[in-house]
Amino acid sequence: MSSQIIESGLSTTVHDIHRALASLQEELEAIDYYNQRAESSHDQSLKDILIHNRDEEIEHAAMLLEWLRNAMPVFDGTLGAILFKDGSVTENVKQIEDKAGKPS
Repeated sequence: MSSQIIESGLSTTVHDIHRALASLQEELEAIDYYNQRAESSHDQSLKDILIHNRDEEIEHAAMLLEWLRNAMPVFDGTLGAILFKDGSVTENVKQIEDKAGKPS
């Protein structure tokens, strides 16, 4: 990924990462909104539409996470170390930090 310096002094890569992170925040908010609306809907056909929309937002969020994973090596390493592991999330993170010598 090439990094040109732009007017603000920040590289184009940093700006692209910011765009992806801001978009991820928006997608996560949309997931929450659709999920709440689906949960409170009394009409099943409306609920089905809202669930469909929520699930599409989840797909968008996953796409952004994948882009960020490729754009930021530390994101890649952290996601790889934490996601899709059995057991307690906090215990798994503690074990990773203990191995790395990080304070809990």
